[in-house]
Amino acid sequence: MAESKLDVLQGTLDLMVLQTLAVLGPQHGYGIARRIEQASGDSVLLNQGTIYAALVRLRQRGWIAANWGISENNRRARFYALTTRGRKQLASDASYWQRLTAAVGRVLALEPEREGQ
Repeated sequence: MAESKLDVLQGTLDLMVLQTLAVLGPQHGYGIARRIEQASGDSVLLNQGTIYAALVRLRQRGWIAANWGISENNRRARFYALTTRGRKQLASDASYWQRLTAAVGRVLALEPEREGQ
């Protein structure tokens, strides 16, 4: 049976977008979405509405900035880049996410109680 695609938990898409921009530098929305999909081994698939809603939200929070440029297909596109505030937010969110996933991992590693003990 093939594994289904993963639903993105609230807040994790913002973290993935910030990390992608931190690693790759300025990117257009389509490029950000494709890179997240590629990095996830295609376990996370993003439609345009999802990625662009996240980009609008991140711009409103001041975590990314946008400028017009020319894409690799020679088309006009908006390129997004991490701001100083975005770098600080990424560090904070990444630290939180690592602590949370470690805690969940510890809980999932618990052995079931055996009857009679």
